[in-house]
Amino acid sequence: MSDFAAVAPEVLERARKIKLFLMDVDGTITDGGVCLLALPNDGGVAELKVFNSLDGLGIKLAKDMGIRTGFITGRKSPAVSQRARENHVDFVYLGQETKTAAFEDCLAKAQVAADEVAYMGDDLPDMVIAKRVGLAVAVANAAPELKAICHYVTETSGGRGTAREVIELILKAQGRWEEAIPLARA
Repeated sequence: MSDFAAVAPEVLERARKIKLFLMDVDGTITDGGVCLLALPNDGGVAELKVFNSLDGLGIKLAKDMGIRTGFITGRKSPAVSQRARENHVDFVYLGQETKTAAFEDCLAKAQVAADEVAYMGDDLPDMVIAKRVGLAVAVANAAPELKAICHYVTETSGGRGTAREVIELILKAQGRWEEAIPLARA
């Protein structure tokens, strides 16, 4: 996050309350490309995803600082499950045609109110959740309709460290970024 001082005061106020950070996957913590690889000898199809290491570290820092995290995505992907395990993501919902039920489940399991949740997305299916949370975030290259209803738009495009940017924003707004830095580990 290059210019924390330029963040609107109302966004910082919303970020101070955050206890749970939920994210879409394709187009937010990936660049949105879906790479399908046909395996030889009728071995089926494998899906490839590219994740940014900045996001991984950010998600780990969030957890270390007591902010729970979750993925809610429309696709079923073993790569997403693996990334979630690597980063100790608390809630993982794959294959969600609509995201409302998963969101409600996260609220109940995390025992938080909607205004204590940040949600980051990139496209139209994310609007229903963005309208309900305390801090709605659209990535820089998100659909204009989503950007129009979000409280914050990232400086970076999907797949380029957006989760890290949001986590840094939240921790800085909460006055805990300096405390988080020494906890960074590979």
